[in-house]
Amino acid sequence: MVFDKTGTLTVGNPSVSETIFYGDNTDKAMDYLGSVERESDHPLANAVLESIGDREFHAVDSTEVVKGEGIVAKVNGHRVAVGNVALMTREGVQLSSNAKSDVERLEVNGNSLVLTAVNGELSIVMGIKDQIREGVKGDLQRLKNLKVKNLVMLSGDNQGTVDVVSNELGMTEAHGNMLPEDKSAYIKELIEQGQIVAFVGDGVNDSPSLALAQIGIAMGGGTDVAIETSDVVLMNSDFSRLPHALGLTKATARNMRQNIVIAVGVVFILLFSLLFSDWMNMSIGMLVHEGSILAVIVNGMRLLRYTLRSK
Repeated sequence: MVFDKTGTLTVGNPSVSETIFYGDNTDKAMDYLGSVERESDHPLANAVLESIGDREFHAVDSTEVVKGEGIVAKVNGHRVAVGNVALMTREGVQLSSNAKSDVERLEVNGNSLVLTAVNGELSIVMGIKDQIREGVKGDLQRLKNLKVKNLVMLSGDNQGTVDVVSNELGMTEAHGNMLPEDKSAYIKELIEQGQIVAFVGDGVNDSPSLALAQIGIAMGGGTDVAIETSDVVLMNSDFSRLPHALGLTKATARNMRQNIVIAVGVVFILLFSLLFSDWMNMSIGMLVHEGSILAVIVNGMRLLRYTLRSK
């Protein structure tokens, strides 16, 4: 079972935990950052805008969205890059030893990073944290109890943050810095290895993986594209319904096997009695047959009271 991180294992409502400034004109840099983030609907952009508050926003021109890295735009005649470390590298922004140390510290502490560079000079580094969904660790343990062999997390976030979340939740594997095409390629590789793969996600970027996996599971509060692409939707984004759904599926399959054994077993008993005994007649045969039907119905009705054991 493969999971997206943001909005699936985490709440999807991140907030800025720390802001670090470099160089001069930091007020102007904040204005430019807010101006660029207003152009984005990414959850991290919302967190940045909430932290910035009321600022002097400027018109944004020549906006370029770099997939999986951030945004580059012209603001008030300045080239402004807002995104992760990979975008800074692409833009040729040199990080000082202090900046590198700050970035490493924020990542180790489980922060997503938003860096801002103005005209090729680093101005701001923001650390943004998202809260893990309440009860997710226990729900993942229930999935393990239900014989899910591997729990894998894929995220576009930095590897340091991904590792922190993975260690806390006890995931089997965790991979960061993944673009949407990287996620779908990973799913495809697992399927080619003969694995049965379920993917759980909530965003537009997750739709290729949801469509590719044998079982696509979308969070009910996710995007319309993710919900339309998936096979299963967890209503109200209630993660606890995932182990419940898997447990109920296994219980249903078990129940079907039991009903088949009851039905076929009764038929064989009736045939054997008819051929090798004197007491079997039409009335007894009909009575036993109808009794087996009632037994199958009652056995099936037990599923109406199904609850997942919390062991």
